[in-house]
Amino acid sequence: MKIRYLETKKSIGRVICHDITKIEKDSFKGPLFKKGHRIREKDVEILLDLGKKHIYALELEQEELHEDEAGIRIAEALHGEGLTLKGPAEGKVELLAQQRGLLKVDVAKLNKINSLTDVVVATLHTNTAVETGEKVAGAKVIPLVVKKEVVEEVESLCVGGAFPLKVLPYGKYKMGGVITGQEVLEGRITDGFSPVLREKASYFAMEGPEILYTGDDRESIKKSILELLSQGCDLIVVTGGMSVDPDDVTPAGIRSTGAHIIKYGAPALPGAMFMLAYKNGIPIVGLPACAMFFHVTVFDLILPRIVAGESITSHDIIALGHGGLCRQCETCFYPRCSFGKGVNQGGI
Repeated sequence: MKIRYLETKKSIGRVICHDITKIEKDSFKGPLFKKGHRIREKDVEILLDLGKKHIYALELEQEELHEDEAGIRIAEALHGEGLTLKGPAEGKVELLAQQRGLLKVDVAKLNKINSLTDVVVATLHTNTAVETGEKVAGAKVIPLVVKKEVVEEVESLCVGGAFPLKVLPYGKYKMGGVITGQEVLEGRITDGFSPVLREKASYFAMEGPEILYTGDDRESIKKSILELLSQGCDLIVVTGGMSVDPDDVTPAGIRSTGAHIIKYGAPALPGAMFMLAYKNGIPIVGLPACAMFFHVTVFDLILPRIVAGESITSHDIIALGHGGLCRQCETCFYPRCSFGKGVNQGGI
């Protein structure tokens, strides 16, 4: 790389070869002059106000890349399905969600990339539910100019479609709900669970929920689950009766369907008495009563992954322990918070 330094007052007509940033407290931060701008006489005083007494031009060697090109190539290597690129700006390229869905980050590969000299890639946590147009990652190199081999090493880690980042779209599901409790069945108390299920189904554009009511009876719970399966429901949520009281037989009712139990009990609060099972590939969720009272529970950590088509394992649930304590803030900002965001969650 060859650098030519010029006094700003003598640089009229010259081309700026990197962004020149302006920062005003609480009002503006960004490139005031973009790379490629040809300096005009009226720009000189502005540049001097920014403290730029000299302007320099770069002549790159054949084995070098400017930060903008490097950022673009790194971002292109990173992004899989459901992502689009924006930038570069000041050498940084942003990765945006092209659709609503579940962000997946191969954390191990991300760490390898960030261990390379001069490479920086920052992302949201893996398994975060994201909206269309949301920024999920940013990529750049530290210096203005890097060796091509640095970028090529990033690209080599992502060959063959092994993208570290992608957004999985939500699938089309029909939700079925089994509301347990003799007191609800008899109309002694108002059903507080079906509004919760309707809200979740609506957010993920699911059909339903189809709701059945049953008392605290294992056989009745079993029959209700099987009835919803026969109606074509491909996600069953069984609410209440998940604790260890003698009348709480929901786990036994789920087991009696012949479903394969993935995990009963989750290291997440609220929602510890959570159960997940599968019958013929259909997820059956045992949802504790806390889901009626708390805006966010373990259900909100697992549901996006189910709707994105993932088969949840016991390890997935075990891994929720790190970050699985909800702070129960007075104003809930989930998913823009630490709940369910353990740094050691697995990759794609």
